[in-house]
Amino acid sequence: MNLQSIIEKAWENRELLQQEEAQNAVKEVVNQLDAGNLRVAEPAEDGWQVNEWVKKAVVMYFPIARMETIEVGPFEFHDKIPLKKNYAQKGVRVVPHAIARHGSFVAEGVIMMPSYVNIGAYVDSGTMVDTWATVGSCAQIGKDVHLSGGVGIGGVLEPLQAAPVIIEDNAFIGSRCIVVEGVRVGKEAVLGANVVLTASTKIIDVTGNEPRELKSYVPERSVVIPGSYTKKFPAGEFQVPCALIIGKRKESTDKKTSLNDALRTHHVAV
Repeated sequence: MNLQSIIEKAWENRELLQQEEAQNAVKEVVNQLDAGNLRVAEPAEDGWQVNEWVKKAVVMYFPIARMETIEVGPFEFHDKIPLKKNYAQKGVRVVPHAIARHGSFVAEGVIMMPSYVNIGAYVDSGTMVDTWATVGSCAQIGKDVHLSGGVGIGGVLEPLQAAPVIIEDNAFIGSRCIVVEGVRVGKEAVLGANVVLTASTKIIDVTGNEPRELKSYVPERSVVIPGSYTKKFPAGEFQVPCALIIGKRKESTDKKTSLNDALRTHHVAV
């Protein structure tokens, strides 16, 4: 049987995880994720394809992994998942105290400030994971993305989510933004500081004559800021958070210039 078949059978019958074949299959999937040969989600012609069987292997890795003590200089950790190694060989800059777990893929040219990348995540080349930013389990981060200070990219494990968060190429995620529950941020989009996106968050395009409501997806090159709308409750009317699309980032071969223009034009804080 191939890896996928073994994983699917073990997912349906967890008693199979006690067998060497299933354990080896789960570990091999995690090793392939670590090397970037497998992904939990990947671009396809009609959008993104989620490889459910790969995500299942990540979930099943925890019950078969054993707690071990990991010593890094004067620091000590006690966990089931080892840390990534050989950053110099991978061409990745890692600033203390940045941590990436085994089973995550971090491409050449990535810069990790003191931050955290969880198992199953994919961080593509040229991306900056800034100070205290977190990349959750199985999240997919594209090329030349900037995750600003304190950004929280959600995972799929706690609680178990159907789809991973996807941040596409050249997106800029401003300080203290939160993106969770399978939300996808399109290419070159700009999220201003403190934007919170969940599966139920209203994303409202206010650039036209009438508002246009979206959920779980920020279109390419959108410039987004935090907003609110009025909602009625039994106790009265209150303001509920939302996200407002207030413009478009200009197309440009120089992405940094384009980003600065977007921020200045729309007075977006990052």
